[in-house]
This record gives sequence, structure tokens and C-alpha cells, in this order.
Amino acid sequence: MTRIIAGAAGSLTLTVPDAGTRPTSDRVRESLFGALDAADALRGAAVLDLYAGSGALGLEALSRGAASADLVEKSARAASVAERNVRAVLRAVPGAIARVHTASVDAFLRSAPASYDLVFVDPPYDLDGAALGVTLALLTPRLTPDARVIVERATRSGAPALPPGLSVLRDKRYGETTLWWLGLDVPSARVSDA
Repeated sequence: MTRIIAGAAGSLTLTVPDAGTRPTSDRVRESLFGALDAADALRGAAVLDLYAGSGALGLEALSRGAASADLVEKSARAASVAERNVRAVLRAVPGAIARVHTASVDAFLRSAPASYDLVFVDPPYDLDGAALGVTLALLTPRLTPDARVIVERATRSGAPALPPGLSVLRDKRYGETTLWWLGLDVPSARVSDA
């Protein structure tokens, strides 16, 4: 069972696609969102949830104060499940905006008109590193200056290959899963000793 952990829609049960997705565990989501709350990264954020599946990550962000969430899922069946979950969460979070996009992640990123403050990248574990690198390269121009990108991968996969402009801020291992926190590189002209 997958549920919204906290916030305005806290304890709401989400429907999960019957096949083809790998929901992030409650333990990992709880730790991740605790850290995002502590960093004040959710309030008013424009969120992008790539490889969304049920939409649990983007919808958890909405429940905790994000302003909007775009959920991108290639599978029409999974996108339909995400649509149902969006309707349930929006009843509990009036004023929030959520959209489900039935498209491949790379196709969406090539035409996305928006910029994002917080991005969840939770691809299938069998997605190879080169393909993930292409996705991250397409994502980089869509990020706001202080954006955070959270990549969830199998621990055995190692660190994601990063395109120019992105760097690892930190990583956290949860058994077979590792979360990689990424951010835009800070130009040296903005770095100060003050």
C-alpha cells in the first residue's frame, strides 16, 4: 500500500499501477521528504516528477506545500492511475496545480515550457547510465538556479553520469536504493569568501 505520508493529504491511500512500476518505499520517501522539509525546498515549489508511476513523489510534494507538480509517465495505464491519484490529492489540497503528461520523459523535456525548483528522477532500475545521462542533459536547462534534483537508482548502479552544469550535492543509501541529490554548478563568479 502506498500513501501520502504527511501534509494536507496525509494518510490518503494512493492507487498503484498493477505492473511496470517500482514505487519508492514509505521509508525512503519519509526520509527524503523530511530532508526536503528541513531545507525548506517544498513551500511554493514547481515540481517535476519524471517516470512518475503512481505520482507518489510529486503528490507528496503537493501535500507538503508545493505549488504545482507535473507528472510525466510514458505508460498510458500508469498515467491513468496517476490521474486518479491527482484528483484525490487535489480535493485535499485546493489551489494546488497538478498535471499528468503521458509521454516519454525525454520527449516531454524537449518541449517543456516551464522551469522547475524540485525534480524527482526515478527511472526503472534497468535504464542504463547513458540513457539517464541524456535525460539529465535535457533536464538541466529546465532548472531554476537553486533547483534540487533527486535521482533514485539501484545502489549497484553507482553514481549517475552527469552532464556539464550538474553536480552531486550528496547521496544517501537505503539498502538496495540510493538517492543522489544534484544541483546546478555554481559559477565561480558567484562564490564568495564572505
